[in-house]
Amino acid sequence: MTGELRIGTCSWRFPSWHGLVYSAPKGINYLEEYAEQYDTVEIDRWFWSLFGEDSIGLPDPADVERYRSAVPEDFVFTVKAPNSITLTHFYRKQKTEPMKENPHFLSPSLLGTFLALLDPLGATLGPVMLQFGYLNKKMVDSQEAFQEHLQAFSQQMPGGYQYGVEVRNARYLNRSYFTFLSRNKLSPVLLQGYWMPPISDIYADWSDLIAQHEAIVIRLLGPDRKGIEKETGKRWDRIVAPRDDELRAIVDVTEDLLAQGANVYLNVNNHYEGSAPLTIERIRALLGGQDET
Repeated sequence: MTGELRIGTCSWRFPSWHGLVYSAPKGINYLEEYAEQYDTVEIDRWFWSLFGEDSIGLPDPADVERYRSAVPEDFVFTVKAPNSITLTHFYRKQKTEPMKENPHFLSPSLLGTFLALLDPLGATLGPVMLQFGYLNKKMVDSQEAFQEHLQAFSQQMPGGYQYGVEVRNARYLNRSYFTFLSRNKLSPVLLQGYWMPPISDIYADWSDLIAQHEAIVIRLLGPDRKGIEKETGKRWDRIVAPRDDELRAIVDVTEDLLAQGANVYLNVNNHYEGSAPLTIERIRALLGGQDET
């Protein structure tokens, strides 16, 4: 059985996509027009949520309802869970400041509250992604300790949802990690960029464990966010950093996952090549015109 492929972007409200995705740079329903061309999108706005011990930003129910009403029934959102759940410590303005533990780290009750707010999305809600930043030894003693924390948390996660995990410690990407994800029914979220090894290399090493998941999220972010923002002036309507070899390798991984029956969400960021819609056009050409679901 061949898996299903969905290709979309990381967020969608970019006026400079006028002519590529949108009929006008403003005065339109961006998501509604977006959903006419793509069948999935990543919501990242709810990730930025940790503002203080007693100040957690959670989705506005009106926004959730509005997103659902803007897309057809067969559309799927992938959603980044709040960083108030995945940060071990509060952000520091200065590195000299003492580290302060986040009391909400891996909080089952906070995750439950967040997911309840997403319920209006219904069947359009796909994988909920837990994104962890780079974890040094002051944050978590070891990979084993991280996995122990995450396993305890996973046992208290609400049922009926798909969960994915993204880590940014390259050394964690080993057999222990991918076996752990399989055992706990947590899907891998594979990241291209941010000092992580190429997805194709990771897949070559651990394809036997990765391909067994029902759903895989691949996120194309690129290596130099500030550099590409400077080059584009944050106008995202042209390719400025083509990554031909990487894209071919990622398409090969995608095709192999699909052939093994895994469903793939391919989320493309503007920062990857300079324009997510144009990168998607390039991916589709490499796929040989294969239609997504």
